[in-house]
Amino acid sequence: MYSHNYKFKTYTTSHGFTLVEMMVTLAILGVLATAAFPMGKLAVQRHKEQDLRHALVKIRTAIDAYKQATDEGKVIKSANDSGYPKTLEVLVDGVDNAKDPRRGKIYFLRQLPRDPFAPDNLRAEATWAKRSYASAPDQPAEGDDVFDIHSKSIDIGINGIAYKEW
Repeated sequence: MYSHNYKFKTYTTSHGFTLVEMMVTLAILGVLATAAFPMGKLAVQRHKEQDLRHALVKIRTAIDAYKQATDEGKVIKSANDSGYPKTLEVLVDGVDNAKDPRRGKIYFLRQLPRDPFAPDNLRAEATWAKRSYASAPDQPAEGDDVFDIHSKSIDIGINGIAYKEW
């Protein structure tokens, strides 16, 4: 009996990627990155818009609370005053309660929110455009008091409305 011992020659293959495979992979990653960048930018804008909405509600609520406290006689005002705060900082610094025998302070905000679309190097109050009670709604202007606030940004929101009109 013959026993044949055949030895087969094995070829080892390289386990790396070819240049074509690498180029195709990079092209696919490039297309995905190009598609993801605008989505990330939109997400950042949405977050800033949400912060703007919350800040506007918070400050406007505090302004209204100040006016109500004035109308109730808790905040002293002269005959010429509108009853609205002179500055936004008054909402944080507080005012003396005229109805409290110990003259305790009334605070309307813990901290003044910033306009998220304003430059970072400004104080919080300087980030907002203010409208006085005496100014017309279609032409808001600063004056002796703060009746309302809006963003100074000239950009347009995702909803198509300018931030300064929010």
